[in-house]
Amino acid sequence: MNTRIALFSDIHGNTTAFDAVIADSKKENIDKYWILGDVIMHDSGSTEIFDRIYDLNPTVWVKGNWDDLFLYIYSKKEIDMNDPSDVFIAKLGIDLLSKMSEKNINDLENLPLNMTRTINGLTISVSHNLPNKNYGRDLLPTEKQENFDALFESPGIDMAIYGHIHHQMLKYSSSEQLIINPGSVGYPFCFNKNLRKKGYSQYAILEINSEGVPQVNFKQVEYDVDQEIETAINSELPYIDVYKKLLEEGTSKVHDNDFLKEIELRHNYRTEVLDYINCKNN
Repeated sequence: MNTRIALFSDIHGNTTAFDAVIADSKKENIDKYWILGDVIMHDSGSTEIFDRIYDLNPTVWVKGNWDDLFLYIYSKKEIDMNDPSDVFIAKLGIDLLSKMSEKNINDLENLPLNMTRTINGLTISVSHNLPNKNYGRDLLPTEKQENFDALFESPGIDMAIYGHIHHQMLKYSSSEQLIINPGSVGYPFCFNKNLRKKGYSQYAILEINSEGVPQVNFKQVEYDVDQEIETAINSELPYIDVYKKLLEEGTSKVHDNDFLKEIELRHNYRTEVLDYINCKNN
């Protein structure tokens, strides 16, 4: 029997895009859903994102680096108030705290970094980035081959699936094990502007037939960016200018300290984060 698996990664709270790929997948006779992490942040999507995931009943779900960043804020980890990027992350996390249920947070905390499944004779490793590391730039499309070989540290793995880099990609390890990245639901990215189009969400369908022969279908699904931005504005998303640039221009300002600092000062976010830290520490 053929098994068809929808691969969703890097939703990042973009409810409009998530709804679009879910609707598209429902036309594809999907048997299983696998979630590759980073389900929340940068947009304000929170409990509603989890509700949609629960409805899909995923058989694989791993933790992303932005999921961990939210948990750092929730768990009162240290925040470098001199780093505009840290203040940005903290403010996003604080804003989500009131919108997340206890179940959402507990489920996020208990997610593994890596899961392994065997489908029709093929053993598949699933992680957000590397199996033991859900952050970093190790697996960007232009990185060296040995970085990708690190996806196969466990013996007997035929295929590795990961997210994190917001690029759809198919390649092989040095031992010709298959590597798949389904791209990003929330905001795909590409330095090549001709391959970076506004208003498209990405996922992939992995089909494995009864003999263990895999096929991959990379999907690009159109969604309404203006609607998503309106939703973000209505929810009073902090750092809305950062999110608008992500969706409208495909440019990330997450590490642009000058850009983040200007927004931080304009909205007095630093004071809000300090108040949160002081409240948590008292």
